[in-house]
Amino acid sequence: MKKVRNLPLAWRLIMVVAGGAFLPSCAETEFIAHTAKRIGVSQEEAAAGPGLYKVGNPYQIAGTWYYPAVDYNYEETGIASWYGSDFHGKSTANGEKYDMNALSAAHRTLPLPSFVRVTNLENGRSVILRVNDRGPFARGRIIDVSRRSAQLLGFDGKGTARVNVSILADESRAIATQMQRGTVQVASADSPLAVDRIPKPSVNSESLPPPPGAKVAAGRPAPKLPSAQPAPPRDDTPLDTGALANPVVDAVATVAVAPTQIFIQAGAYSVYDNANRAAARLTNVGNVGIASALVNNRDVYRVRVGPLASVEEADTALEQVMRAGYNDARIVVVQ
Repeated sequence: MKKVRNLPLAWRLIMVVAGGAFLPSCAETEFIAHTAKRIGVSQEEAAAGPGLYKVGNPYQIAGTWYYPAVDYNYEETGIASWYGSDFHGKSTANGEKYDMNALSAAHRTLPLPSFVRVTNLENGRSVILRVNDRGPFARGRIIDVSRRSAQLLGFDGKGTARVNVSILADESRAIATQMQRGTVQVASADSPLAVDRIPKPSVNSESLPPPPGAKVAAGRPAPKLPSAQPAPPRDDTPLDTGALANPVVDAVATVAVAPTQIFIQAGAYSVYDNANRAAARLTNVGNVGIASALVNNRDVYRVRVGPLASVEEADTALEQVMRAGYNDARIVVVQ
């Protein structure tokens, strides 16, 4: 045991996650979720206090690879879950401290931090969250929100909800720019934002005529007096860079939502015959259909099992589809 304790932290985490593969399936999901949220945080980052901006390298959890990337067009519908006291006060994946009473979230691939709007498609409640952690690593979930976020979205009692998640591109770009310039301390929504340096304003120059009685140097004609131009209206409205870079407020918007259905998408194919063969292999799982779509001007054929009555039923069907060999299968919510 002494040799294991003396190993570097990264190697111990790898051994622990690998060992999780031998746990029973119910305990495995919880075990992986608890372990994986600590991956990607160095001791230096954890000691830094305020978090760092990071995208991160590809990483593997329980045999599945994830590829973090900057994606300001991100939008997805699926199932959300939440996490609370087990992680309260611990370091997130970018070195911040997790606060279960704050409006934050964990996402597998978005930059840390970034901002997303999460809308509960079951009741229309919508909030803005700060993504500062990695997860969820339970299969069939697209985002893991804080306890407070789940309360505001109205699903803390049931544990999961059908949601739409879309990135706030301008706000996410703003926080990335500020933190990459070296400003780590991010202001709250109602306070100024500290910056490392003030950008220099652009300067327009023009030549002026000499004062009365002055001589003009030989070879240099006197400049012409520019014609009078009306002064532009003055705008004294302060630029609220703090609110732009950190727009999280404890407020809930309510939007209209349409009825949704849950499916398991086994895969998407560019050739219909391949989709048809996949559908034939999954007939024992449940009702299987092929949905066609136009993606980037190309026909795509999506093989889906469903609709399914509940998240629990979807979790069961997802396991069956993956056991049939479709490891990239996922739960999708269709409006």
